Amino acid sequence: MQKKLSISLVASVLLATTNLFSAQNLETIEVISATKSTQSIKDVTSNVEVITKEEIQERHFTIVSEALNTLAGINVTSTGGLGKSTSVFMRGFDSQRILVLIDGINYNDFTGISGAAFEHLMIDDIEQIEVVKGAQSGIWGADANAGVINIITSSAKEGTHTNVSTEYGSYNTKKVNAGVSHKNKDFDIKLNITRLDTNGFTTQAPSGTDIDNYEDDAYDNTTVNLKSGFNINENNRLELNHNIINTKSEYDNTVYNSDYSKNLIKSANSTGDELKTKNTYSSLNYLNKNEYSDLKFYTNYSKINRDDPTGYTKEFDGTLQEYGTNATIPYFNNNSFVQIGTDYKITNHKNDVNKELNNKGLFITNSTKFNDTIFTQSLRYDNYDLFNNKTTGKIGIKHYFLEDLSLSTNYGTSYNVPTFYKLYDSYAGYSDLQPESTKSNDITLAYKDISLTYFYNTIKDMIEYNSSSYSYYNMDGDVTLQGMELAYKPKINDDLLANLSYTYTSAKDDNDKGLQRRAKDSLKFGLDYYGISKFHFNVNGEYVGDRVQYDFGTYDVSAETGNYTLWNTVVNYEINKTFSTYLKVNNLFDKYYQTVDGYATAERSAYVGLKATF
Repeated sequence: MQKKLSISLVASVLLATTNLFSAQNLETIEVISATKSTQSIKDVTSNVEVITKEEIQERHFTIVSEALNTLAGINVTSTGGLGKSTSVFMRGFDSQRILVLIDGINYNDFTGISGAAFEHLMIDDIEQIEVVKGAQSGIWGADANAGVINIITSSAKEGTHTNVSTEYGSYNTKKVNAGVSHKNKDFDIKLNITRLDTNGFTTQAPSGTDIDNYEDDAYDNTTVNLKSGFNINENNRLELNHNIINTKSEYDNTVYNSDYSKNLIKSANSTGDELKTKNTYSSLNYLNKNEYSDLKFYTNYSKINRDDPTGYTKEFDGTLQEYGTNATIPYFNNNSFVQIGTDYKITNHKNDVNKELNNKGLFITNSTKFNDTIFTQSLRYDNYDLFNNKTTGKIGIKHYFLEDLSLSTNYGTSYNVPTFYKLYDSYAGYSDLQPESTKSNDITLAYKDISLTYFYNTIKDMIEYNSSSYSYYNMDGDVTLQGMELAYKPKINDDLLANLSYTYTSAKDDNDKGLQRRAKDSLKFGLDYYGISKFHFNVNGEYVGDRVQYDFGTYDVSAETGNYTLWNTVVNYEINKTFSTYLKVNNLFDKYYQTVDGYATAERSAYVGLKATF
């Protein structure tokens, strides 16, 4: 086993992955998620990674979590194929502790169990994905313990444009995407629709069995994005964003049996049930630019409608309304700024629980750039009607010793509020739950195409499920998450781009026992080649090290789901300026693996696509 592992690691290191971010001039990349203000990524102290539109288009990901899984410090697990529950782990934190936004609108499921529903996030209409690592409540408020993932959808370009694409592949998977946009000096509008449906494969399957022996669990998704803006004059603008995500996902019911293997076999062959969701995410923004500041007044609205008759969270209708304003005031010849703002959030549960949660927030961020040093501080105060008030903050500093050599460090505090389910569910809820709090530290040394980051995080009052009382509770001790990330992103020559990243994570609970489903070691690798006219060739993949699961309520290891290497490849061909086509093969060597014990993963699968842009 050790020899095989060594060979796998050596082979992986000899190749490197795609990440077009490595080939771009950092000066041209701007991010908003680190401070709620647009900045060059070079002027941000936080650990920020950006997945660009070009990378998304050339890798032909299907869902957002596939793109996130290419980054250092992130691992993804799933309980089945497309549309099945998907967890994203960031530096050992799970999805419940990551704040996910769509154009700044809260996407987290504020009633469920596992945070944002990554499995439903299609990737076809995205301009870039910003990933800010480390505690961010000092800027964004609750639920940003691990960091923030902000998904920024595409905007209209000058003139009138249309695009249509289609893809067909394994498991009778069909995807169609269509978009139209128009922009002139007065207004802009863009509409994009994505439709995906697949027969899929079985959700559950005992480890080592052939997934073809069980019935399939289908999935379909319709996602609509509307984005528009009106320029009142050169200083004032109105913006409207509206996103609709409708899904239907079949899954296998749990069949209780004292024999675990027989239990899974019965589940996988059952007709199962359907989880239906119809969610909307909207925002209305008013922007004013004057000689003294940039002002923003906004309202965001998230509505979740979930119908899961046999699931843990069953039927739910809920809303999250947010009203806020902020002002960004530049100084020092516009090289520095201070931002002040306030927001008010109302969260409603409209079914069995029938509860409401309100909070008011005040925040201030200052970013000072002088010579070769950037110094950033943030402070936020939240006033809750159900919990004690929270004060969180963040401080970061970055210094360039040379143009390409920098050292940065950040310290932040954050908190995570319990969802309505964890508070009030008639079986598992515990109404006295308190928010958990996090302290986060990191330090990064970067030189040209290589960077090394050490991170250390602690969680106090972590919310977990108690297998004895069958309810949620706050842990007494601290949970510790620490490790390092090494990333190398060279442009080898004009035709060859590479990316190699390695992450080591130690995640231990208050009993000094490792948290389950966290990969201890992770290596991302691959290569991009552009040396043949109109062609682009990509090989990419990952190695996942030790990862365990425990028997329910114990520290007895029930399964080891790590120690495997996956390879994928993509070939793009530009037919002409209007048409392009591609072939994508996932799990190239048909590796058998499971990310969650007892839940199936895809065998070798191939997809072919055609895109037209006018």
